[in-house]
Amino acid sequence: MKFITEFRRSDLAEGLISQIHHRSKTPARFMEFCGGHTVTIFRYGIRQILPATIEMVSGPGCPICVTANADLDKAIALAQIPEVIIATFGDMLKVPGSHTSLQELKADGADVRMVYSTLDALKIAEENPTRSVVFLGIGFETTAPTIAASILQAEDQRIKNYHVLSLHKLCPPVIRAILDSGEVKLHGLICPGHVSAIIGSHPWEFIARDYGIPCVVSGFEPLDILQCVDMLVAQVEMGRSEVEIAYRRGVRPEGNEEALRLMYRVFEPCPAAWRGIGEVPDSGLKIRKEYQHLDAEFAFDVDPGRPYEPQGCLCGDILRGVKTPLDCRLFGNACTPQYPVGPCMVSSEGTCAAYYNYGEGR
Repeated sequence: MKFITEFRRSDLAEGLISQIHHRSKTPARFMEFCGGHTVTIFRYGIRQILPATIEMVSGPGCPICVTANADLDKAIALAQIPEVIIATFGDMLKVPGSHTSLQELKADGADVRMVYSTLDALKIAEENPTRSVVFLGIGFETTAPTIAASILQAEDQRIKNYHVLSLHKLCPPVIRAILDSGEVKLHGLICPGHVSAIIGSHPWEFIARDYGIPCVVSGFEPLDILQCVDMLVAQVEMGRSEVEIAYRRGVRPEGNEEALRLMYRVFEPCPAAWRGIGEVPDSGLKIRKEYQHLDAEFAFDVDPGRPYEPQGCLCGDILRGVKTPLDCRLFGNACTPQYPVGPCMVSSEGTCAAYYNYGEGR
């Protein structure tokens, strides 16, 4: 625990907080993109200790939350095929689709299994050669390389009953879409640390270059966030717009080149639907043609029907940063972590879950 506790030291936090208060003179609104950052900000009460000049808003950086109902419905339809085993990360189980969830289907007898990695899913496929295993490829650039590796491993070991439903999302294009929309005036961006560990800091340069908005890549401990805010404040006060890294123990400017080669060997960019945002060009990853036989999109013919959004749910607005959970009449009443209406209350990185679990507005 030594290296974690060093990033939670109260004496260092006090110094950073004092420096931020001393520096910050200009009103500024900062958006943290990543749901992991949102949880840290709420868990440690960071919003409450920042000066009144700084407003923090949460963005769409929760991969479970941004998965559109049409894509969820597709996964749910696949789970209803008797010969199919669905393998997925845990957060996906409770996310409500248009009419049901994977967890409800599992309770009714569907073979839906929670896994911790793609290796678990490959093992399930090997142990069940007469059935098809569909792994739900959810996540940003962080998880895509490992899922690409599973496809290459299945190909190498001739595991023909393993398939991936790729619902992956790429982060830079959706940030551009949010900035282009002009719905939220931003003065700084806290860029996602885990995504940047893969893609590096160079892909964020368009934010400073094209929009004049400072951005800093942050880690996930409270001192990481405070250092990141301090660096953003310094840029704002000095009139600078640059990309900086406050997470050098995990991120290099060029990223992880081997992981990127692996990802783009198997996947290629495609349009993708984001909850509350719509279709964003080149913001998704589809499996390349040479591996199409392992693509669940082509292996199974399912019609999930027309997607339906729950009435009154503001998840889409919350993901764009134009609303907060406190604006939603369902929050904490009809919608709780035990009985979620929307995905922002399901995922451990969801903004609604962060508000609920750490007392904001309760």
